[in-house]
Amino acid sequence: MRRHREPPGWGALQPPPGYYSADGRPPDALRRALILDWAVSQRVAAGWRVESRSETQAVMVRGHPVQHPLHAVLAMLTCFLWAPVWLVLSLTHRVERVALTVDALGDIVTVNGPESR
Repeated sequence: MRRHREPPGWGALQPPPGYYSADGRPPDALRRALILDWAVSQRVAAGWRVESRSETQAVMVRGHPVQHPLHAVLAMLTCFLWAPVWLVLSLTHRVERVALTVDALGDIVTVNGPESR
């Protein structure tokens, strides 16, 4: 899978005004959960899916791994005519992971995970 371009401004992904208190205090647990919900919904709208979720962190995934046993069977059944398709899929499909964490100040910290095929 080719690497997708993120929407502009995602390097500093922060929720819109109103998610923080007016007096500048750090957000409580409920507001931090709302901030994380907002960040997750932004990623889901861009095609990501949630792999795991806790109160302050969510792991998002995009892409699907290649099912090598299925392609091996298809290649053998078609006398290896399916092998070029399998090779192209193996080289182009990727699984991307990203961890979104809301710190104590309510900022969203994004950590990209390793890409896998």
